[in-house]
Amino acid sequence: MSDNANEREIRLGKLARLREIGYDPYAVESFPFTETAENLKDTTAQREGEVVPFAGRIVSRREMGKSQFLHLSDGADRFQIYVRKNDIDEAAWEALNLLDLGDHLGVVGSLFITKTGEPSLQVSELKPLSKSLHVVPIPKQRGEEQWYGLTDTNVRFRHRHLDLITNPDARRTLVDRSRIVTAVRRCFNAWGYLEVETPMLQQEAGGAAARTFSAHYNAYDLEVDLRISLELYLKRILCGDIPRVYEIGRVFRNEGVSNRHNPEFTLLEFYEAYADLEVMMQRVEDLFRTVATEVFGSPLVRIKRESQDGDIVSEDVAGFSEDEVVLDFGKPWRRVDLLSAIEEHSGLTAEDLSSLENAKAALKNRNVVNPVTGKRINADEERHLGGLIEKLLEVFVEPHLQEPSFVIGYPLETSPLAKKDPNRPGFTRRFEGYVLGREICNAFSEINDPIDQRERFQAQMAERASGDDEAHPMDEDFLYALESGMPPTGGCGIG
Repeated sequence: MSDNANEREIRLGKLARLREIGYDPYAVESFPFTETAENLKDTTAQREGEVVPFAGRIVSRREMGKSQFLHLSDGADRFQIYVRKNDIDEAAWEALNLLDLGDHLGVVGSLFITKTGEPSLQVSELKPLSKSLHVVPIPKQRGEEQWYGLTDTNVRFRHRHLDLITNPDARRTLVDRSRIVTAVRRCFNAWGYLEVETPMLQQEAGGAAARTFSAHYNAYDLEVDLRISLELYLKRILCGDIPRVYEIGRVFRNEGVSNRHNPEFTLLEFYEAYADLEVMMQRVEDLFRTVATEVFGSPLVRIKRESQDGDIVSEDVAGFSEDEVVLDFGKPWRRVDLLSAIEEHSGLTAEDLSSLENAKAALKNRNVVNPVTGKRINADEERHLGGLIEKLLEVFVEPHLQEPSFVIGYPLETSPLAKKDPNRPGFTRRFEGYVLGREICNAFSEINDPIDQRERFQAQMAERASGDDEAHPMDEDFLYALESGMPPTGGCGIG
């Protein structure tokens, strides 16, 4: 039997004894209290002697004969309680001694300040509220210093509840995410956008280049896919004369997993009638500036540099260090022409990038290598120039896109839903936004010509027939909506 199994058996024995003496933690339905640990710390000096309830997870314990000091954590902060044997009955004292770090405890007592100046609660009543049957990796704290109880990345990702218990950064990320989503909604509602929900199960999952997850619809005996994008159903709504729409929802892409990609993730998409690419850039800039200011108190956002496991954690703007980078969302984003950036960072010329054959020859003859891996760029498997251009973007340009930037002018072959650029044959009215070398948004002047859109879908179907299982399907229902008329539209996806 492993040590963990032994510990579980010991704790099960303690649970049985708690039940015997009338302190079954799982029989408790509620323990009302309104105070947070932070508030108690801030107000105890003005409220000494006041009787209050408090509850939380036991995260530290110091026994001193017939008394004990414990810290209870409410998730955000910890507060000290003081228990004397003479202040509670025999059964309660025994129950206290049957508790372990990681258990939840509710107490009632009087606020006071210890001789060392720490705000505390002298307990007169206690009630066990849960029994942890496993050893919880509690972080240790001494003054302002803290040591995390869990550093194994695999365990953190497999058992997120342990990550939240032990790592303040994980909790902060979860809280920040919630505040960001709320702020995003507030922005779009203020701009006159209508929030909608569109189908997750689709017969033709389109709007992005990705493999799908499939499912069977029993009621209709129908094969369906989980959506990979929100785009096509949102544009149907614009065809119905709703001029501004947005959706925040889950999408599912059956592809690789890394610290940059997850098969299931949240996507924001928004569409605005009578708007173009310039309007979309302005919306993105305004959105990031407004949300950063609302959530972090400033358009200047401090970001921890990426760790080996890929974590990036946002924090406030005070006290920068060498381990951090500061992003300024208060100024206009840098604008970068895609082809010009590839030429600048790869050494290839405009002539080299004028055709697939020229590009392949230049890469081979000049022995162009990946600056990170040192390996030669393999272009043999690329079937069209657009795909190769986007590969060159990833290798040579993305590492230089640290500050907020828009990369503009994407190839026609890889942009089946974006309008053609009338001034640049073979390219489209499309941009992608980058921060810290990562693509964070993708935007178009949307195609509203149903004939052009059909031809693009047909080209994608030819790619699919040639073996590209991420090529866009033919969506006749969407084309029918487009044939009913959609105004010129700008659209953007962030996620």
